[in-house]
Amino acid sequence: MKKTTRATKNKILEISSPKGMRDLKDEEYYCFQGFFEKAQEVAVYYGFKPIETPMLEHKEIFTGSIGKGTDIVDKEMYTLKTKGGDYLALRPEHTAPLMRAYIEHGMQAMPQPVMFYQYGPAFRHDKPQRGRYRQFWQFDLDCLGIMDALVIKTGMSILEEAGANNLTIDINSIGDKECRNAYLKELTGYYRKRLNDLPPVDRERLKTNPLRILDSKEEKTKEINEGAPDSVSYLCASCKKHFREVLEYLEEMNIAYNINKNLVRGLSYYTRTVFEIIEQKGSEDGTPLTLAGGGRYDYLARQIGNKRDVPSVGISIGVDRIIASPWYKKLSPRILKKPKIYFIQLGSEAKLKSLNIIEILRKAHIPIAQSLSKDSIGSQLSVAEKLAIPYVIIFGVKEAIDNSVIVRDMSSRSQETVKLSKLLEYLKELK
Repeated sequence: MKKTTRATKNKILEISSPKGMRDLKDEEYYCFQGFFEKAQEVAVYYGFKPIETPMLEHKEIFTGSIGKGTDIVDKEMYTLKTKGGDYLALRPEHTAPLMRAYIEHGMQAMPQPVMFYQYGPAFRHDKPQRGRYRQFWQFDLDCLGIMDALVIKTGMSILEEAGANNLTIDINSIGDKECRNAYLKELTGYYRKRLNDLPPVDRERLKTNPLRILDSKEEKTKEINEGAPDSVSYLCASCKKHFREVLEYLEEMNIAYNINKNLVRGLSYYTRTVFEIIEQKGSEDGTPLTLAGGGRYDYLARQIGNKRDVPSVGISIGVDRIIASPWYKKLSPRILKKPKIYFIQLGSEAKLKSLNIIEILRKAHIPIAQSLSKDSIGSQLSVAEKLAIPYVIIFGVKEAIDNSVIVRDMSSRSQETVKLSKLLEYLKELK
């Protein structure tokens, strides 16, 4: 048996994608593109405008906003030091970069609220598992103003257009700077009484960010959390009023919701409303699947250096999970057109002149399929038939000399020779 050398192993590693990352190609690529097009379309109808932020940001944008005690900052960020000595990070989420752009470009002077959508990859050094990757795709909606229900409704509309039909909302309010401290004091006391039962990871969180324990994935902690005090009971009058209004909007729009007292989300910048959109039968085994989540982040602007708070709310949709779901409609992107003509080129002289014919077809907005292989005309006609393409254009040596093509009707098997100068006019009659 041949021994595998270290050099051989290294060579294998060099030609594989990094762990938790993958190539998007063929049908999967079009599924992603189709979803993003539909999501943009829905967002525009609700009044959102596009923005795109860099994949790399200064590290402090995230460490100062997401917060210590979160898995993202503590162990999941991809960071690097540039030759100029700057510390940068691949974005683990889109919200902090959006707020940075809002401040940097003086958007406070624009008519408020300012509403944006953005999409693209984000990066977290998380443990890869089914439906979760280290490079993953998100579609985000953000409203820099006080419109929680609008953001939730827009997110749900996008998911419904993609094929989800059993959506519910898990929602909670975690208060603001006026009332959260009282809740945190009570919550911390609750966990300290059960300190010996907490797993090590949650004991550490108790020192840095007790609220994060409510979001723990540890089974023992989940049991403890069932008896934890709920944040809604500690809301100040202003937060209670705000939360009540959000729920009233949801009821008015007939959106089913469940008040989840343990819902805090994974980022420290959230305040007041936090929520998740769940497909109740979303997984392959019919179990609930969280597709999107978000909340208010009224203090984020100040956390990253602004002089005042900017009331804001946003939602992030996990696109990878949607594309992998059995209910996804496989939305086709507009760029993907079903070919109406199969273009057969035979011989080197014909191939040389073929681009002129393709240009005629493109200007006429006629999508084509083609083969540049050396297969016989019979095998190429067979491919056209399998693809159910209605017409075939045959361009061989004789046609190249005569400046003509043969147009074959695949349903009737009839064909006609057409001069290139008359081709566009002839094809219009076929439509």
